[in-house]
Amino acid sequence: MEKIRVSSLADMTAIEEETAFEERWDERTVYQRLCRTKDLVPDRPAVSFQLKSDPGYMASTLTWSDLTDKVTRAANLFRSLGIGKDDVVAYMLPTTPETLVCLLGGMTAGIVHPINPLLEVSQIAALLKESGAKALVTLRSFPKADVAQKAAEAVSMSPGVETLIEVDLLPHVSGPLRFLIPLLRPKTPVSHGARVLQFNSALAGANGEALEFEEPGDDNYCAYFHTGGTTGSPKIVQHRHSGVLYNGWLATKLLLGPEDIVMCPLPLFHVFAAYPVWSGCMCSGAHMVLVTPQGFRGEGVFDNFWKLCERWKTNFTVVVPTAVAELLQRPVDADISSLKMALCGSMSLPVETFKRFEKATGLAILEGYGLTEATCLVSVNPTAGEKRIGSIGFPFPYVDARIFRFDKDGEVIAECEVGEVGEICVSSPGVNPGETYTDPDRNRNLFAHGRYLRTGDLGRRDAEGYLWITGREKDQIIRGGHNIDPETIEEVLAAHHDVAVAGAVGQPDERAGELPCAFVELMQGGEVSAEELVQFARDNISEKAAAPVHIEILETMPKTIVGKVFKPDLRKAAIARVYGDALASSGLSARVDEVVDDRTRGFVVIVAGAEGVSDQAIDDVLGAFPRPWDRPQPQT
Repeated sequence: MEKIRVSSLADMTAIEEETAFEERWDERTVYQRLCRTKDLVPDRPAVSFQLKSDPGYMASTLTWSDLTDKVTRAANLFRSLGIGKDDVVAYMLPTTPETLVCLLGGMTAGIVHPINPLLEVSQIAALLKESGAKALVTLRSFPKADVAQKAAEAVSMSPGVETLIEVDLLPHVSGPLRFLIPLLRPKTPVSHGARVLQFNSALAGANGEALEFEEPGDDNYCAYFHTGGTTGSPKIVQHRHSGVLYNGWLATKLLLGPEDIVMCPLPLFHVFAAYPVWSGCMCSGAHMVLVTPQGFRGEGVFDNFWKLCERWKTNFTVVVPTAVAELLQRPVDADISSLKMALCGSMSLPVETFKRFEKATGLAILEGYGLTEATCLVSVNPTAGEKRIGSIGFPFPYVDARIFRFDKDGEVIAECEVGEVGEICVSSPGVNPGETYTDPDRNRNLFAHGRYLRTGDLGRRDAEGYLWITGREKDQIIRGGHNIDPETIEEVLAAHHDVAVAGAVGQPDERAGELPCAFVELMQGGEVSAEELVQFARDNISEKAAAPVHIEILETMPKTIVGKVFKPDLRKAAIARVYGDALASSGLSARVDEVVDDRTRGFVVIVAGAEGVSDQAIDDVLGAFPRPWDRPQPQT
């Protein structure tokens, strides 16, 4: 497929006007698309993996023929275990080629449900029960990993899981460790009644020539991805084959070809890695490189990152803002001339961080926007035109993005004019009106005019059609791309006998984008200190990432007329404190005067007392934070 150079919104629109969406490709399932790619480039590499981050460490590679064989075997295996087209096979795995085999094999046999291995056992069990999973593929017990132990415990709490299938990382190990690991392998107590199979041996015994069943002809659901995951009440999103293929088609149309090599250090339980990145490779025939089972979290990955790019002659790499911040602390110590672009998602990249990265690497960053509820992709900055830093770019072809204002009952008042802030709402091939979540109750009031998904993100559109996110209608705190429900924090703090009211928000952070913090109003006579409350929260919040890094005790909590905590005032207070502390530590004669809610820019920090201080000096202190700053406007 010829790649299209996009410079403007008109270019995106022109792609859409070429033909109807239904006529874009012949394949109706992910497996059919995989087989087509195998037929086109059978001997080209599909995926490569190295267990350790050392640029010289042993790597294993599957060609498109190899991968298709394994996916066929996995799909037949899952069907033999009772997984029908409407049944669920879950996987809880680090990022390896076997994970891709499970992803595609699960989509082909029935519905695949990736689960984040970093979640608490109770959350994993809740997800298994909510999805109705019949089988779980997980890691075999391995040194320095607790995935197998967590999986066994979660299965013991999930009686619907009939089969546990274990993936062994030993084939990816080289050197003396290959002989030592069987001796060092931790024991996994078995307290469940599920039968246990070994993935590699079970796969070897399955048919890899062809599917032993007929795929459904309709556009059925093929994947469940969870979002949130910190409340104990999981939100599971449903994805169809067409939505997955749409992501892959977009990546192929705009970016990837069979000659390209993509390094993806993001986990395959996240839609960004699974869909636009992996599905893009599958649809284009590009080569995907996975480095360590933990990706960016793997030991030595950041230190060796540029050398890994040199080893694999990477053309595209995938980053998130927290990873960009880490890479900026390390020199570019390798030949990265093969790199064309870095693809960035999960949250907005601070302007100053963007500039520093581009200057240090000579590499452009392509920012976009997507969400699990829309089967990922919604918009992106132009691949060949002006990339407006902080913008989420233009809606993709066949995406209808509207910005609406709503009344208190959730009814649309009006569509916003250019520059006016409202809630971003989306209709696209990845949006399933009325059926976004598996739980029907969660789908109520989720759509505007019956078809536009309410994203919960506040934003605006500028005169050239670029979309900008200015805030969030929903209260979720996003820590390094990980969603944290503030109720998780508020409920724990409210359980303390000295606390009357609690409100949690995200405070700005240079690396994570946001970190959770909280404000409390004490009971009359309450004597607990902020430090004691921080420790109380750490001791009682099961999701470690949700533990607040700062708690402030207020005499009176800001509230609405009906008694709800007024979160905008809390966010302003958190922003003022963080920015004020940064300025105070810098030694500059500058301070935070106030935080204002600008109509087009969202929250803006007003810096006063900075006479004689250059904008650049202030940028050096505040530029890496996600919210913009400004000087006081002159009095008129």
